[in-house]
Amino acid sequence: MRALVVGRFQPFHNGHVEMVKTILKETKSIIIGIGSAQYSHTLKDPFTAGERHLMISATLEENKIYDFYLVPIEDVNSNPLWVAHVESLTPKFEKVFTNNPLVRRLFFEKGYNVESVNLMNRGRWSGTRIREKMLNGEKWSDDVPPQVSRIIEEIDGVQRIRDLAKSDGD
Repeated sequence: MRALVVGRFQPFHNGHVEMVKTILKETKSIIIGIGSAQYSHTLKDPFTAGERHLMISATLEENKIYDFYLVPIEDVNSNPLWVAHVESLTPKFEKVFTNNPLVRRLFFEKGYNVESVNLMNRGRWSGTRIREKMLNGEKWSDDVPPQVSRIIEEIDGVQRIRDLAKSDGD
């Protein structure tokens, strides 16, 4: 059985790694949809789809996880069309893992088996919280795998976030 999980992964963090490991205990392989793939260089979505792809693949391969497919998924801004859009971009899957109520509902209405994902250490391992730490000069690198930290450093990601937070008057 192949499963699907969609997330923005801004950035891919330790909770995401644990989620993938948990899902792969139940399924043969996993499709990881890189959601909102068209967005980058904003405070909410600072990293490009390619950067997120690299973060995820480098981390999973370092963890000896190879049963995954990465698929960038752009938003279509039409909830009734979204599941068909995802299906058109991905290999066939039988199960969807999500905690997002809208995503859960949309896939349920199309007949998919949808399950929740246990969120690990959510107070610390949250993309929003990690980006806030970067912005505020707090220690964030322990919240992401070493491969992700290295990639963020290579692309000057922390400074990117700080620059994006500035206004014209700064």
